Amino acid sequence: MKPISTPLAEQMRPSRLEEVVGQDHLLGPGGIIPTIIKAGKPLSIILWGPPGCGKTTIARLYAKAFAMRFEAMSAVFSGIAEIKKVVKEVEEHPLLGTSTLLFVDEIHRFNKAQQDAFLPFIENGKIVLVGATAENPSFYLNNALLSRVRVLKLNSLDDHALSQLLKRYEAQSKPLNITEDAKQHVIQLAQGDGRYLLNLIENLRYLPECELLDIKSLQHLLQKRSALFDKADDQHYNLISALHKSVRGSDPDAALYWFARMLEGGQEPLFLARRLIRMASEDIGIADPQALPLAIAAKDAFEMLGSPEGELALAQVVVYLALAPKSNAIYTAFAKARAVAAQTGNLDPPPIILNAPTKIMKEAGYGKGYIYDHETPQGFSGQNYFPEDMSRHQFYHPVERGFEREMNKRIDYFNKLRDLKPNLNQ
Repeated sequence: MKPISTPLAEQMRPSRLEEVVGQDHLLGPGGIIPTIIKAGKPLSIILWGPPGCGKTTIARLYAKAFAMRFEAMSAVFSGIAEIKKVVKEVEEHPLLGTSTLLFVDEIHRFNKAQQDAFLPFIENGKIVLVGATAENPSFYLNNALLSRVRVLKLNSLDDHALSQLLKRYEAQSKPLNITEDAKQHVIQLAQGDGRYLLNLIENLRYLPECELLDIKSLQHLLQKRSALFDKADDQHYNLISALHKSVRGSDPDAALYWFARMLEGGQEPLFLARRLIRMASEDIGIADPQALPLAIAAKDAFEMLGSPEGELALAQVVVYLALAPKSNAIYTAFAKARAVAAQTGNLDPPPIILNAPTKIMKEAGYGKGYIYDHETPQGFSGQNYFPEDMSRHQFYHPVERGFEREMNKRIDYFNKLRDLKPNLNQ
């Protein structure tokens, strides 16, 4: 192992690709990285994965496999000047040739111009680029760069992989003075982050050797870690998508889980309240007319009570929405209506339904022949309300679930009366 002054995460860094845990889909037999190495030609790649999954380690070992010079920079502190400096060193030392691997951590932080600066050097082979990012490259890297690299998705470390790291430490150093249950608790605290696990171990390895510490004792020593969540990153959208789709899929337990995950991660409850209101309209609509007012009431309740009491009202609506009958008929109808409206924006309303407050307008035929629906026997005149040069459309098609079954009956009722239009006013 490396000197004790070196952080444990660095001391434990694998020296061979075979020692990297949790990324068998990339590093195991038939994986893309061994395949590239076997072919003998290094490719520029983007390593996309959550914190502590091994991106930097893989980049170093990738360079080592090709006996390449390893240059590293962070997009947080670097810019085009630093990129050009590395390339200039390669140009001034021709023997380096294509043997330079440039590792860029947090590559998503580079803007378009900075990303474009890599392109000519990747194309002429002066550098092999390996970028690392926790963000979705589709959203943060421009197409020109993406077309010249291979994006490899890394996974967060599962409990088995984290357990391997803990056992490796104990084999190389000494067993932690904690119970097996406490070890599992430490693994759970790491939440898939190998570096975080090793930092926890570093805090625990110098504890006095008294009796074994259990989970309760550990909780006095270790602070609870916040859930993996950042309102500004891709994980934010992943979690809200999981909540929304759990509600849409009528699974109240999964919906409550993702709702709780976001709250535990520090999400603003009013953001969740707004999303619940959207779900009530988008995925339930008139199938349950109470869904929308209840979602709005929960938002009002939270504003009145604050946290944590008001969060219970939001949780109540999460369960209600998940178990409500589902329909996107209003969502679909509105989208269709907007599309048709965008194509027919030049058409005027039919003159029959236009008001005529002036003599000129009356003489132009505005309002002529209009029938006041309340004065008809059925309270329905059956008049045409679409533009005269436009055929009638049916945008709204209720589903046979929940209250929308009643809406179907009403549509059928009015359609039948519309078919009897010549006799409506008799």
